[in-house]
Amino acid sequence: MEQREFEKLLDQVVANLNTELASHGIFTSAKEFEQRVRQIIISFVGTHGVEVDFSPHPHAFPDIAVGKFGVEVKFTLHNTWRSVANSIVESTRNNDIVFIYIVFGKMGGTPEVKWASYDESVIHVRTTHVPRFEVEINPKRSLFKEMGITYKVFSQLSVEEKMKYIRRYARSRLKPGERLWWLEDQPEPEHSLPLEVRLYTSLSHEEKRRLRAEAAILSPKVVSPSRTRNKYDDAVLYILTYHGVICHQARDLFSAGSVALRSNEERGGIYIQRALQDIEHEMYDAAMRLEDALFVEYWGSTYHPRERIKVWLCMADIHAQGWVPSEVLFRKV
Repeated sequence: MEQREFEKLLDQVVANLNTELASHGIFTSAKEFEQRVRQIIISFVGTHGVEVDFSPHPHAFPDIAVGKFGVEVKFTLHNTWRSVANSIVESTRNNDIVFIYIVFGKMGGTPEVKWASYDESVIHVRTTHVPRFEVEINPKRSLFKEMGITYKVFSQLSVEEKMKYIRRYARSRLKPGERLWWLEDQPEPEHSLPLEVRLYTSLSHEEKRRLRAEAAILSPKVVSPSRTRNKYDDAVLYILTYHGVICHQARDLFSAGSVALRSNEERGGIYIQRALQDIEHEMYDAAMRLEDALFVEYWGSTYHPRERIKVWLCMADIHAQGWVPSEVLFRKV
């Protein structure tokens, strides 16, 4: 099968998937969507004597191998064509594959499935546990063009050589006062740090509210009494490791007068309660949109977005003393 022929096959695969969306509704999980993509592909290529593995290694890249062609499947319940992709190391890449494509299922907004060339879809590098590509369907820019190298050449480099390109790219994006955090030639698989570091005090008012809300949702123990040791550790570490923001004074996040008295300057009451009431809507938004992996890491389990506020209130009630979060928070949200 030639490249153009395979791309026509992808047109058919995507057309079938969009027809199914229109007639049967959205897919509800990434696993379900990936398996359906695999089933439709095999229905087309089976007549060519090409086999498709229905039980690949869970970390294989790309997800679906079709001879010399590969398909990386991306899925989201949100209204976005952007997603975090594979590690830049590509240690689990199938070396028999020459051409890689993305089949992306977007279930949010107007549900739709599209396909694209993988190398043309990579737009950025971000870090979770290791530097990972970020992809977007029909992007306005290309990471590899910005780095001055093709994906084909980049993928064949050693890790040390790849990191030189990544550091150079990261430096080109730094703003005044920002510094690179990641300086190693070898990414550390258990380390989770962004490429840039900023000070919390330098952020805009809106970004401060958003980060405080995310940190509060992931760390219910911020409601603990003032003398509780390490009550802010998880919140501060989340903001540092996930957003690359350093907060020198943890109390500035929730219990300082500047946040507790923002909506009402009258002193008194429980400052942490007043601070959280002020960002209730941002906390609700964070509970709805933050990825499952964060809740597994910070809560120890995953919950449906609609259940997260209820679960958070249960945990917060256990930590709080002198007030009951479930009686005063999220009453109108």
